[in-house]
Amino acid sequence: MNPWKEAALNAYYWATSPWRWWRKVLAVWSERVPVAVLMYHRVADDAATPWTVSTRMFCRQMRWLAERFDLVSLEEAQRRIRRGSNYQPTVAITFDDGYADNCRQAIPLLVKHRIPCTYFVTVHNVLSGEPFTHDLLRGVSPAPNTVEQLRAMADAGIEIGSHTYSHADLGRIHDRRLLEHEVVNSRCDLERALGRTVRYFAFPFGQYENLSRAAFAAAERAGYEGVCSAYGGLNYPGDDAFHLQRMGIDDDMIGLKNWITGDPRRMFTARFVYERGEV
Repeated sequence: MNPWKEAALNAYYWATSPWRWWRKVLAVWSERVPVAVLMYHRVADDAATPWTVSTRMFCRQMRWLAERFDLVSLEEAQRRIRRGSNYQPTVAITFDDGYADNCRQAIPLLVKHRIPCTYFVTVHNVLSGEPFTHDLLRGVSPAPNTVEQLRAMADAGIEIGSHTYSHADLGRIHDRRLLEHEVVNSRCDLERALGRTVRYFAFPFGQYENLSRAAFAAAERAGYEGVCSAYGGLNYPGDDAFHLQRMGIDDDMIGLKNWITGDPRRMFTARFVYERGEV
């Protein structure tokens, strides 16, 4: 991160700390503490892509979070949202795409410290071994996870989820058969490969324009227990627990601190609303 930007974000963090503290006190008192769901992609030390977090930074972030938050699974996050009350600062960890490099340091660290994690994979790349298209367009080709790696991760307690079949932008798909392939068939193929039930789904890209009510409905019909977006925002007790809003985490500490402690700029992120069964 640019040193000037980092200094500005640090100044902003400390200047708004009293407001954050007061918001936290009120949230705990009213049992309205939000649940934050974090999104990572790749942990490695080559900075090959903008969405790569260094091993050292990832370890530092996990340590900082573990000292201040209750780190839970998506299932437990949903339970706290659904019951309509939560008095503990709560965080759930997720990964998208499915990079083999995550098996070097990140996943072993999470398993060692018993930090729950949901790991969303693009099914075509896992089954074929082909690098991700968005990486090839940048001139790099980090390897995707193998099925064997995913089985080992699942055996160690990592929840494996679907990230579509081909990392498609579902907001642009209007053909129902193609939508079913990306959302429903990806789950079936992943379940066959793993020999396990796949319970969660994450939208590629995950911004407002990449979501659609038709895709939400397809995920519901497929039997997923929850779906994840990625446009930011927190999940408050009483929200629809089927849709979990996530925030992307970068290779720095101050961005995480600002996000996770109730950044005033992010407190009122507009929620994509899907009424279950509406399509």
